[in-house]
This record gives sequence, structure tokens and C-alpha cells, in this order.
Amino acid sequence: MSEGEQGAVRAVDARTLAGTHFRYFDFMMAAFVAIILLSNVLGAGKVAEVWLPGLDIYWPFGAGILFFPVSYVLGDVLTEVYGYARARRVIWAGFAALLFMAFMSWVVVALPPAPEWTNQAAYETIFGQVPRIVFSSIVAFWAGEFVNSFVLAKMKIRTGGRHLWMRTIGSTIAGEGVDSLIFYPLAFWGAEGWTPGLVLTVLVTQWVLKVSWEVLLTPVTYAVVGFLKRREGVDVFDEHTNFTPFTARV
Repeated sequence: MSEGEQGAVRAVDARTLAGTHFRYFDFMMAAFVAIILLSNVLGAGKVAEVWLPGLDIYWPFGAGILFFPVSYVLGDVLTEVYGYARARRVIWAGFAALLFMAFMSWVVVALPPAPEWTNQAAYETIFGQVPRIVFSSIVAFWAGEFVNSFVLAKMKIRTGGRHLWMRTIGSTIAGEGVDSLIFYPLAFWGAEGWTPGLVLTVLVTQWVLKVSWEVLLTPVTYAVVGFLKRREGVDVFDEHTNFTPFTARV
């Protein structure tokens, strides 16, 4: 039995749960998709800064980093509690939602404004999206989330369900690493104002900050995983799961 199991919680192979309805799975999917969309809409376009007392400087950072890493925490929870196949289905839902959001943003911004409506410039500033950055973000999200889920599921088998902290942090190091390695070079390499050194510096900085968020949120992850396992009554192991990312089948 793995960490957090109590009472009627039983370890099961993921393939035996095909077609099973879980009480909280839909809520977790909705939370995951909502965070993905909101972190891209509200956080991606703003650069904030924080005061670092030891260095006596203000340090700029992308505001989206405050909430986007939560998607990896939820991805960890989904894989740990419900197994890789259901986490894969959620990732595809998030991917489709991001595609629709990008398309809807493009259409709405491109619509000619009514003469009496004077907010078009501000609207374009907030919701207008650079195609290269949008494409990079969507590809990086897809690859990073699947790596995160795959690594956690495999580590769970290797550890026999022990050391949840090791699995969540280890999978985030891999997933966020792939996300950053894809996004920053694809979005900014060769772009005006972005030197190769700056791209690499931002890449490493954002990766470290995102992983640090995962570490800080480990107690929350433990609490949520323990709650869901007790309520759902199962602890899923992906012993015989097909790990291809190219399907949404459970």
C-alpha cells in the first residue's frame, strides 16, 4: 500500500478500472483546464517584480509563474490518484482548450470595432497574441505535461508507491525542464532583444523557480492526494498501461 492510504483504500492495476466513475475526477479535470487557461490569459502578458532584501534589488519575473506551476501539481495528483491514462485524457482536454482559446482570441481581436468603442488598442495589448509565442506555449505545455505524468507513473511503480515527495519533485524537474527547453528557445531564440545568453538565463531561472514552487507545495500535494485516495478508495498503479500520448482513451 502506498503513502496516504487508509481504511478501504486498495492498490489496483489501472487497466482494471476502465469505465469506472470517480467522484472527484471531473472536478480535478475542470480545475486543471481552468488553471491552464487563466495562467495563459492573466499571467502570460505581465512582468512583475519582487524585492530581494539580500541583494537589495527588484527582480523581474513573469506573473504567470505564480499559478502555471499549479498545473503540474494537479498533474501529479491526477496521475498519482487516477493513473496515467486519465491524466493523459486531462492533458488532451487542456491542449484542446488552449487551441480554442488561441483561435477565439485571434478572431475576437481581429473583429473590426464599432466606431463608438474606443478600447481596441487596450484590448489588443491584453488579448492580442504573437503566433510564435502561442505555438511555443502550446507545444511546450503538451510535451512537458506528458513527461511529468509519465515519469511520475513510472517512478510510482519503481518505488512501490512510496516516497510521494520524490515522485512529485522528480517528475516536475523532468516535466518543467522539457517545458522550458522547448518554450524559451522556440519562442525567443533570435527574436529582437533576446540574445542567446538571455534566453538561456531566463530558461534556467524560470525552471528553477517552477520546481521550487513544486517543493513548497509538497505538503498541499500530500493533503490532496491523501484526501482523494481515501474518498475514491483506490491507489492506482500503471503496471500494464499503454503509455503512448497519442490517444485520449482511458
